[in-house]
Amino acid sequence: MGRCRVGIVIPALNESATITRVVEAVRPYGEAIVVNDGSTDDTESLARNAGAIVVSHATNCGYDQALNSGFEKAADLGCEIIISVDADGQHDPSLIEKFIAGVLSGADVVVGVRSSRPRFAEHLFAFYTSLRFGICDPLCGMKAYRMEVYRAQGYFDSYRSIGTELMIFAAKKGCRIGQIPFVVRERRDSPRFGNLMISNLKILRAMLRSFRKGAY
Repeated sequence: MGRCRVGIVIPALNESATITRVVEAVRPYGEAIVVNDGSTDDTESLARNAGAIVVSHATNCGYDQALNSGFEKAADLGCEIIISVDADGQHDPSLIEKFIAGVLSGADVVVGVRSSRPRFAEHLFAFYTSLRFGICDPLCGMKAYRMEVYRAQGYFDSYRSIGTELMIFAAKKGCRIGQIPFVVRERRDSPRFGNLMISNLKILRAMLRSFRKGAY
């Protein structure tokens, strides 16, 4: 598949330490689309210099809005497959080939399954989605989507689902969901998701909002 048909969306907030390496590593597989989510460091200029298309938010809008902007750009570019990849270097870019192959083999969504999940709330979320949909790691930031799934929903996220709404939408519609286990690389600096308590609260809040929205 030509790289212009694959959009690789990379939400980024103050990721100057890793963004160049991540962009250069993913570009052989598709069009790198970095969403600079109000960074105060050199993330934007480094991403551009590395060859990425950059969409910038003037202020920090959050992970899900960054993905919304990235998916909109990928749709505008005419991409047929959209892959989300974290900017912190924890996702091995060589896995992108497997995610593309999963979609080309018939999956509508391909979900990464990490070797470890650091937060209690992630295990709780995964327990539920595993029972309900057979999805083992809903909060993994590395996923691939057939463009038709995104167009059918019309947006990526509407209630700060931490990257799960479109995947759950696809599962409820009977779309084929593929899963790819992989080993998570160690992050070199502190995470942007907040400390352990704050991150667990964010995940639990996203779950409650999902219930209220009827996503499950």
